[in-house]
Amino acid sequence: MVNRYESWGRFPRTNQHVISHPWITDCFPALPVLHSILPRGQGRSYGDSCLNDKNTLLSTHRLDHFISFDREKGILECESGVTFESILKLIVPQGWFLPVTPGTKFITVGGAIANDVHGKNHHKAGNFCHHVESFELLRSNGDRLVCSQSENQDCFYATIGGLGLTGLILKAKFKLRPIANPWISQEVIQFEHVDEFMVLSEDSEQDYEYTVSWIDCLAKGKNLGRGLFIRGNHAPPQLEASLPWVERKKRSVPFDFPSFTLNPVSVFLFNQAYYRKQRARKISSLVHYDPFFYPLDAVHHWNRIYGKAGFLQYQFVVPFQKDHGAMIRRILGEISKQGNASFLTVMKVFGQVPSLGLLSFPKPGITVALDFRVSDRSIFALLDRLDRLVLDVGGVVYPAKDARMSAQSFQSFFPRLGEFRRWVDPRFSSSFWRRVNS
Repeated sequence: MVNRYESWGRFPRTNQHVISHPWITDCFPALPVLHSILPRGQGRSYGDSCLNDKNTLLSTHRLDHFISFDREKGILECESGVTFESILKLIVPQGWFLPVTPGTKFITVGGAIANDVHGKNHHKAGNFCHHVESFELLRSNGDRLVCSQSENQDCFYATIGGLGLTGLILKAKFKLRPIANPWISQEVIQFEHVDEFMVLSEDSEQDYEYTVSWIDCLAKGKNLGRGLFIRGNHAPPQLEASLPWVERKKRSVPFDFPSFTLNPVSVFLFNQAYYRKQRARKISSLVHYDPFFYPLDAVHHWNRIYGKAGFLQYQFVVPFQKDHGAMIRRILGEISKQGNASFLTVMKVFGQVPSLGLLSFPKPGITVALDFRVSDRSIFALLDRLDRLVLDVGGVVYPAKDARMSAQSFQSFFPRLGEFRRWVDPRFSSSFWRRVNS
């Protein structure tokens, strides 16, 4: 049966066969010789790395079992289709938390490894896979490889950030971090331009585990790069008993918004209101981990606000150097000058912890993530220009969120691509992989 499956960005549109049977853990299905396969978790990748147009997806939603949980040492082993949401429900009451988490809990462990996800604490904890002790990988020839930094190391480093192309991850074991309660001590600080963001980031690096910023990408002149700087730490034990938590009421976007809803005017007005929503320059508060880490998860199907055409998320990192602030200003200035409206723009710092995977995205520097609606076709030319700017300073664009970069750009961004190709399973492919190898 052919199904239309979308990425979270809903671009491009594809059709593929979907297989979801427990016996995929023993062997792969017999398929036509030229038919490729690709594992798929929750489909929360923004681009086409989770799509396999006119080929086959192996859904991992049945690989959803916990295997072991050492409550003393904080080590969890589970199958690859287990979601971060399920893990949090298990471990938080036991005094543990995920070592690294992205901005949604609706992802799988297998997807977290395949994309080597990062979070607000990269400067302290690195990527998710820095905390993975081992995983088991099923290759299309039937080999089952236990991979770690001491066993099948080359396959371990290729699979981390390898976009699901080296085989099917069956299960994984990883370390958790201890917490006293589910609360976060948070500060939100207004800043007026990029240079002030740099100062806040440097001042927060030692004392705060989590940092991230929302950016008004349409601000110009002296306010270019203004925003809200958010930093926080897990709350100490004495705060646990005094604060009740009422789970947020889930909301949903019931239909696709018209394509004209998000435009430079509406985004400008939203950015103005959001920036000025807090009256004081700095506000301190105690918040539950759920809205702190996963604010967008409270709105199901929020990707529908971009309309049927979908959206592109563009995330890049530029390395620390003498003029990295100037480069960020140049890129934001290019976006602001053209008037392209990124509804959600996030900026944060990647620390010095080197990534493990051959195709892992994070590297020391400043990273920015922007969302652009696909119905504005001028965005493709703009992102091509940004690719060149990022490449010129030794930066990288995140492949797990990409749906349009050229093969030339991809090959330039990832100099270890030749090493990685040797570990791509011959039966595995994706829409992304075929596009960047054309």
